[in-house]
Amino acid sequence: MLKKRNSSNRNMQIADQIKRDLAELITYELKDPRIGLVTIQAVELTLDYSHAKIFFTTLTGDPKQTEIALNHAAGYLHNLLFKRLHIHTVPTLHYVFDKSIERAAQILRLIEKANATRIY
Repeated sequence: MLKKRNSSNRNMQIADQIKRDLAELITYELKDPRIGLVTIQAVELTLDYSHAKIFFTTLTGDPKQTEIALNHAAGYLHNLLFKRLHIHTVPTLHYVFDKSIERAAQILRLIEKANATRIY
């Protein structure tokens, strides 16, 4: 039982390190004009570290074009990440636009609208 907890903790540590490194690499190493200001929200790793799903949001630019550009640059970012991480298997990167923040803002607007029309 203890081994499973350590494995999960190591998975989280590696995911956090990938998140920090990718945020820096995307900002300073990618020159694609389709990529605006990108924020890495979360990284989900498979148990064998073979794949990583990177959830991101954008402050500027089209989210769909940014997703296409990031997935196009995934191999390049994988190579740069390989030089930084000291693990046996560096995961294949898959970028996904994170809609949860937009959805939360939409729900908040609906709640505020409902509260504004409420009669006390």
